[in-house]
Amino acid sequence: MTHRRAVALMVLVTLLWSIAGVVTRHLDAARSFEVTFWRSLFNALTLAVVLTALRGPALWPGLLRADRVLWASGLCWAVMYTAFMVALTLTTVANVLVTMAAGPMLTALFARLFLGQRLAPRTWLAIVVAGAGIAWMFGAEAGRGGSLLGSLVAGAVPLAGAVNWILLQRAGAVATKAPDMLPAVLLGALISAAVTLPLAWPLQASAHDLQLLALLGSVQLALPCLLVVRLSRVLPAPEIALLALLEVLFGVAWAWLGAGERPPASVLLGGALVLGALVANEACGLRRPSSGARGQPLCGGERTAGETLQ
Repeated sequence: MTHRRAVALMVLVTLLWSIAGVVTRHLDAARSFEVTFWRSLFNALTLAVVLTALRGPALWPGLLRADRVLWASGLCWAVMYTAFMVALTLTTVANVLVTMAAGPMLTALFARLFLGQRLAPRTWLAIVVAGAGIAWMFGAEAGRGGSLLGSLVAGAVPLAGAVNWILLQRAGAVATKAPDMLPAVLLGALISAAVTLPLAWPLQASAHDLQLLALLGSVQLALPCLLVVRLSRVLPAPEIALLALLEVLFGVAWAWLGAGERPPASVLLGGALVLGALVANEACGLRRPSSGARGQPLCGGERTAGETLQ
């Protein structure tokens, strides 16, 4: 897969991720942990079907023999699944997405500390500019009395995401053969559903809610998560995290157009900085003739490891 195609697919991933906020705002009765439970359950069912088709019956015995890295990645996915939906029920879509946008800075810091990656100056500059936009938006939200609890819960998402990207890269770096990390996505969904079921009881979701939550579990979550694990073989962790910032812009736009959550001027200005940083970084990367070569470092980092969808 070329670098250009990987970037295009990553943009599609962020577009799919971004519909969660606006869909959640149209639920009738399901709230908080019940929303998380149903989304994780439908996610697990979708992943079980897809991964069984891809891996065959050997998938399930392999889960029982999963090593510590696979379980650690599964726990990271579970934290991301759970914290994101709970945060959406506590504060605005914009506040959740802005908080999550701290991912690139955390990922770059972890990659430097734990993997020894050296990032290109353009990537550091893009992260700094994007961080300035995020700080602007978050400061304005806090000044208006935004939910501190919602922001704290949302903060678990980029933290778990940064740990997960590092796990994916490190697993590929120490193994002679790229490990199969796709089952970790399924493990995360199963863990999230199991943990949130007692907290969600008694279940109150309507038939309308179940349809929307099935959409979130399959199209908004299962498909893009499988794609992003595949893309981790081509794009380095900091670049994936930087591209993932597009979810902020897409999500805020969906919530504005589809749920009436109009973002203030500070969110629009900060979002413009984020988008500008992304465009500049990716335009520079696409001009590098070696950026699409298999095995070549991108943005000064090492090629990441995931598993191909075969």
